[in-house]
Amino acid sequence: MIIVCPLNKAQPLVDQHRASHVVSLLGPDTPHRSFSGIMPEKHLKLTFHDIVQSADGLTAPRAADAERLVDFLRAWDREKPMLIHCWAGISRSTAAAFTAMCLFKPNASEDDLAWQLREASPSATPNRLIVGLTDQLLGRQGRMLRAIEAIGRGADAFEGMPFMLDPRD
Repeated sequence: MIIVCPLNKAQPLVDQHRASHVVSLLGPDTPHRSFSGIMPEKHLKLTFHDIVQSADGLTAPRAADAERLVDFLRAWDREKPMLIHCWAGISRSTAAAFTAMCLFKPNASEDDLAWQLREASPSATPNRLIVGLTDQLLGRQGRMLRAIEAIGRGADAFEGMPFMLDPRD
């Protein structure tokens, strides 16, 4: 199971679902936290702003960040849940969750997976730059990016509601 949430809901959800892995996607001005019950090697901490193109003074997601994300996801045994969070649980975390779904369901349609994401989270607005970078790594030939464009921007929200996705094929 993949659990997606904002930062302020992460520890209670780690505890409730007995998550074994955590992906944190936070900006450079937000310190990464440690989560009780999560070993350091099972906590991926990625640091960049929630932007979709380079901008002066801001750190954009890079190819190396996408590689670390995909490598971390591949190493997860899926026996216990993984929690993915960003600041608000709307953009960076939903991009990482969509990446996981595409990775673990290689024969599934990207469009179907994007619509599953939309059904699970009306506010999900996956970060286009993260999706574009991971699309290249997974060899999806732009289909991941087109799929999230098709579902469009999510409903306006200050913070996303926690939701779950099933990564089993």
